[in-house]
Amino acid sequence: MTSQRQRVLDAVATLGHATPDDVVARVSADGGTPLATSTVYRALEALESLGIVGHTHLDHHAPSYHLADHADHVHLVCRSCGRVQQCDRQAADAFIGNVLRATGFVADVTHMAVHGECAECASGPDGHQSAKEPQRGPTHDH
Repeated sequence: MTSQRQRVLDAVATLGHATPDDVVARVSADGGTPLATSTVYRALEALESLGIVGHTHLDHHAPSYHLADHADHVHLVCRSCGRVQQCDRQAADAFIGNVLRATGFVADVTHMAVHGECAECASGPDGHQSAKEPQRGPTHDH
């Protein structure tokens, strides 16, 4: 484990879910020698190939990296406010079973993100859907 990879791993562990740019910013703020963006990307790829980190695509942008042992959940991404929540992977068991029965395909939900609306955005003041403007940048519930 090189010192650069260790710093990238520490940043991912601290951030929980992080885009490569988030990791670059965290590593830049850790007080060590600055790392080139390309070095951070290569370190993320190496750590993933070693099975130490994994990634999920929460949207159509950059992947979100997390520790590999933190991958046993499904991400719930709110289209309205950008909040990212998680639920146990077992909540997707019925879906996985339905896909298998219908197609023979064995689904891997460890990289799965379900898009919709969080409980707060889905209900307005009297329990009806509200039409909120999306906030910029996701928040993370862990």
